[in-house]
Amino acid sequence: MLNVSRTLVRTLALATALFSGVAAAAELGYPEKEELTFGFIKLTDMAPIAIAYEKGYFEDEGLYVTIEAQANWKVLLDGVIDGRLDGAHMLAGQPIAANIGYGTSAEIITPFSMDLNGNGITVSNDVWAKMKVNIPKQANGKPVHPIKADALKPVIEQFQDEGKPFKMGMVFPVSTHNYELRYWLAAGGIHPGYYAPHKGDTSGQLDAQALLSVTPPPQMPATLEAGTIYGYCVGEPWNQQAVFKNIGVPVVTDYEIWKNNPEKVFGITKAFAKKYPNTTIRLTRALIRAAMWLDENNNANRPEAVKILAQSNYVGADYDVIANSMTGTFEYEKGDKREVPDFNVFFRYNATYPYYSDAVWYLTQMRRWGQISEDKDDSWFEQVAKSVYRPDIYQAAAESLIKEKLATPEMFPDFDSEDGYRDPQTHFIDGIVYDGHQPNAYLQKFAIGLKAGQVL
Repeated sequence: MLNVSRTLVRTLALATALFSGVAAAAELGYPEKEELTFGFIKLTDMAPIAIAYEKGYFEDEGLYVTIEAQANWKVLLDGVIDGRLDGAHMLAGQPIAANIGYGTSAEIITPFSMDLNGNGITVSNDVWAKMKVNIPKQANGKPVHPIKADALKPVIEQFQDEGKPFKMGMVFPVSTHNYELRYWLAAGGIHPGYYAPHKGDTSGQLDAQALLSVTPPPQMPATLEAGTIYGYCVGEPWNQQAVFKNIGVPVVTDYEIWKNNPEKVFGITKAFAKKYPNTTIRLTRALIRAAMWLDENNNANRPEAVKILAQSNYVGADYDVIANSMTGTFEYEKGDKREVPDFNVFFRYNATYPYYSDAVWYLTQMRRWGQISEDKDDSWFEQVAKSVYRPDIYQAAAESLIKEKLATPEMFPDFDSEDGYRDPQTHFIDGIVYDGHQPNAYLQKFAIGLKAGQVL
């Protein structure tokens, strides 16, 4: 058997999987492309890819996957566009921005939303000491959460009085982190700046009181420690790393900014999905199964997941750093560890379903901060969302899992009635309600940000 060729071994494995009744239903068809390379950034929310690989869910589908860490989000996106990567763990804003031609222009789609929540905003110890005096205290002396940017505003004003720019890091111009950080700052009366691509200005710092710039996630703690930035918004484990290294304090999580917000997606090109439809459904099946495993039995598998993610070929941070958030807790100031069971959500609350309304929210923030320069009517927002988010592919994958009794209907949205829009969402830090059907009316509600008729 040791002399059997690699190709023959794979053919036998695929045949065994397909006809055993354990893996994908035969009527889906064989995968048109079996050998795949997926990219990711070293963050804990890449977990569905790692688990689908480690637990054999990809191989169950006849897919033989290589997983490669990427240097930054641009390199990752370029890899998917040029075909070096078949798919990748992406910022939710990346496929949307590519489809409207902001930055890079390409037709990228997503059949799978990778997670909810998972980010935080961290400030330096010095900034925290100045903020802390503005924050109400509990009876035990610990700060009342959520901490709003109102507490940071006097600190920024002090910096301005001293002629010092207040610099903060985020991971990419179309990242959730950029929009969450901007949302939090603006809700506290701090202007995070505008983009003006029609004028050739993509700095995002026009009229800014806090200057935001890009720093790759794994470099955030070191950049903060060097004093280059005074705070940042990033995914885990890089907020908890600041606590462990005693160089900064996470002040708010994105769960507190927008409860159960969509975070990353799995992105592929539209051309890939068209050329390899069976492969696309099968990789979506594998990712759904991985997400189910991550959340099942009230997160009972998370410690095992943390061991996997701690490996250097995945996230490569210490077990304790990753476990601090992945296992349902989050540490703010050193020693102030609180229960946050939904800090990382991979499957429950329909986390994996690609809702059009999630895409629309990102588009509203692109318009709010000037990345979309001109007015767009509500139908445009819907059209773009439907060109990028593909619940039809997700539904095909989910229904096949149900048919094989690998999942139950109750685990998914009611596909017969689902229209792709979440009910109006109320759990934002500023109390503003978001209805994905009315993006322009939503934009009118903000004190800071571009509105209908406004162009820089």
